[in-house]
Amino acid sequence: MSAVEISRSGAVARLTMNRPEVHNAFDDALIADLTAAIDELDRDDAVRAVVLTGAGASFSAGADLHWMRGMANAGESENREDSLRLARLMRRLQFLSKPTVARVNGAAFGGGVGLVACCDIAVAAEGAKFALSEVKLGLVPAVISPYVIAAIGLRQARRLFVTGEVFAAPAAQAMGLVHDVVPADGLDAAVDRVLDLLGKGGPVAQGEAKKLALGMGGMTEAAMETVDAENAALIARLRVSAEGQDGLSAFLSKSHPSWLA
Repeated sequence: MSAVEISRSGAVARLTMNRPEVHNAFDDALIADLTAAIDELDRDDAVRAVVLTGAGASFSAGADLHWMRGMANAGESENREDSLRLARLMRRLQFLSKPTVARVNGAAFGGGVGLVACCDIAVAAEGAKFALSEVKLGLVPAVISPYVIAAIGLRQARRLFVTGEVFAAPAAQAMGLVHDVVPADGLDAAVDRVLDLLGKGGPVAQGEAKKLALGMGGMTEAAMETVDAENAALIARLRVSAEGQDGLSAFLSKSHPSWLA
């Protein structure tokens, strides 16, 4: 079964991360399936807008436990290739030629925050929680960092990158990560209102408007390939470092890393 479900209603395509039993956490299959789905919809002229959401209670809880265990035991080269695959997913979502809407139905941690930041519009349920908690593992949010910083600004990113704290949906809205926060039972109606607005625009103009905004913000897909390579090398180096191994081992064994001992 695919880790991502694609459904279509008229000109709207919905991508649902479908691993509710692990809170839609990333593993190789989810990264590959979501990247392939984004590429497929990018080529489909009948699709005018894309909605991204998660099945079950969470949007995406970040890295999968078993996937992290494998990466903890892998070498630097393998970790770099793994990070490049995640980086490509984020880059393809960021530069998807159609408007994208994140339907944030629950918790978005780590890479889940990256997905939200890569969407053009984000609507969150009131109870949604967010975190960039990589430093608690001796790591950094490397490959998602350009997109998160573009969404929330450097000042907010500096705080959240170094504290790893959990923050609520109203705080996410205040810093620009999400545009609207609504009661959980009003989430679909709020997304539908956004889609109605998107349906009134010319599809070519919307694609060009998106490229215009990103370009004026200094972000192009070609430039991001270079940045992604550098950030993938950074996270690979940290994963195999003494501190990264300490943090990952502690997390996997549900113990404390040495800096908390």
